[in-house]
Formats: sequence, structure tokens, C-alpha cells
Amino acid sequence: MAFARLLLCFLTAVLLLDGCGPDKKPQPPVTSSSAGNAYIAPPVFSEDSAWVFLKKQVSFGPRIPNTEAHRRCGDWLIQMARRWCDTVVVQNLEILAHDGKMLRGRNIVGSFLPHHKRRILLAAHWDTRPQADEDPQNKGPFAGADDGASGVAVLLEILRILSNQKPALGVDVIFFDLEDYGRSDAPGQTFCLGSQHWSRQPHLPGYRAEYGILLDMVGARNARFLREGYSVQYAAHVVDKVWFAAGRQGYGHLFVNQGANPVTDDHYFVNKLAGIPCIDIINYHNDTGGFPDHWHTQKDNLEIIDKATLKGVGQTLLDVIFNP
Repeated sequence: MAFARLLLCFLTAVLLLDGCGPDKKPQPPVTSSSAGNAYIAPPVFSEDSAWVFLKKQVSFGPRIPNTEAHRRCGDWLIQMARRWCDTVVVQNLEILAHDGKMLRGRNIVGSFLPHHKRRILLAAHWDTRPQADEDPQNKGPFAGADDGASGVAVLLEILRILSNQKPALGVDVIFFDLEDYGRSDAPGQTFCLGSQHWSRQPHLPGYRAEYGILLDMVGARNARFLREGYSVQYAAHVVDKVWFAAGRQGYGHLFVNQGANPVTDDHYFVNKLAGIPCIDIINYHNDTGGFPDHWHTQKDNLEIIDKATLKGVGQTLLDVIFNP
């Protein structure tokens, strides 16, 4: 417990102060897998660290495009990316929304080993929906602790870890903006505006990655991640890789070997427009009517977040990164 308190104090200081990054840690050990292939034990993912990053995002308030909270959170994300990544590219956006409003946003891309030809892509959206349109009582702005902040929190902790223990291939982390502003009655292309822009105009001309992994709503209590339809359609081999890694890390109860309906999310446009095989790790279930009951409601706050879920997703991703 004393160590956990010290870790939380350190991470809080990182969020508030500008300074040098942490000391370098040794590379993870190489062991043998049951199949006889070399297996690299990944670094340990800290759920306490991810929790601090999640709370920090929520502390800005709802990250609705064109608001001060959105601007301040974006500035902080850029600061964190610049602290840990080898290179950072900020893609400024001005995109006309379905309601005629011009939205100002930023896709933030942090890279490790930017000149390495072999690359993988990790992504999550960092904005929040302007209204809780699924809430029966209060349809005002909401915290977006799971829908937005959870995926970003996991990726921020991965950035921190990779700054100490570099992988054997290039890793690009994208915080997509303007994902959740679309029309609920006619979703289609009215959502995922930032990823649509990036998929047509990547941060680097001719950018390619072997595959991508999108995180969306990956922090809730009792979450389960099924094999989402578009992920299986476009990148079944990546689904297999990730679900195998989850089982190897002891998180098969989170990553369930069951199919789910297709979800139009950022990964759909990465597949269709950028031509990069990309999957979606998302808490979505056919048998319960789709999204969890906190989706786009006031319930999507810190109370529904479970550190154990953050840990399972983050540890699985680290296994994939260090065993690509």
C-alpha cells in the first residue's frame, strides 16, 4: 500500500509539473512460450497510474469540442505526449458538423521509433459527446469517464511505460478528436470526424502500419469485450492475436470468444479509408441490447470505472506490443 501511495504521488506530480522524464528501466526478460517460440514478458501495466490519468481528464469537465475544457484537456494531452514520445505531431482540424457548426479539434499523434519501418497503431478518442441523449432524465453534458477518458488513460500509461522500455518496432498512438458529435438518429459518417480526416490525410504522407487497435469504453466495472463485427471482417488475424494475448495474461474473462454486431467506430474508417487492418476493443454486447447502460448518460462518471478493467486492457496491449 505504501508503494501504491508513492506511485500515485509521483504520477500526480507528473501531471502538474513540467520536468525531466523518469530514469530508464531495464528491458523485460525473454522467456520461452509453450509453443517453443521466444516470448518477451511485457512490462507491468499500472492501473493506479491509468486511474490518475483518467481522473485528470474528467477534472477538466466534459471535453466537448469548441469549449474551454476541450482546449485545456487537449493542451495537457499534447504536453504528456511530448514528455514521453520520440516525436509528436498535432493535426489541427476544422470540420463542419451535421448541425452546421464548425468544429475545431486536434488529432494528437505520439510516436516511438519513428523511423522504424515496421509499425503498429494504437488509438482512442478523447472528446466527449455534447449531450447525454440516452439519459431519460438529464440530457446535459456528462463526464465521459468511460466513453473517451478510459481508452486515453490506458494509452497514456502505455506511453509512460514505452518511454522507459522501448519496443522492438515502431508504435504510433493517436488520440482522435471529434468522434462523438454525430447524430444519434442517423449515425453513419456524422460520427468519427477526426479519424475520417486522419484516414484520408495521415499525419505523415504515405503512412502505413501493419495493423491498428482502437480502444473505446474500456474502463467500466463488469465490462466484457467481444469480437466486434467490423474487426473480424477486416482484421480477424489481429483479433486472434489480441484475444490470445489476453488469455496468456489471464484476462480471458474480459476478452470473450464471442462475436458481436458491427459498430461504426473510428476503426471502421481506418480500415475503409486508410486501408490499415484495425480492430475495436469495445464494451458492446448483442445479448444486452448493445452498449452498457451508462453509455451516453449521466452514469458515465468515475463511479462506474474499475481499475481491474483498465489493468486487463493495458496489460493485454503491452503483451501484443512486446510480442508483435
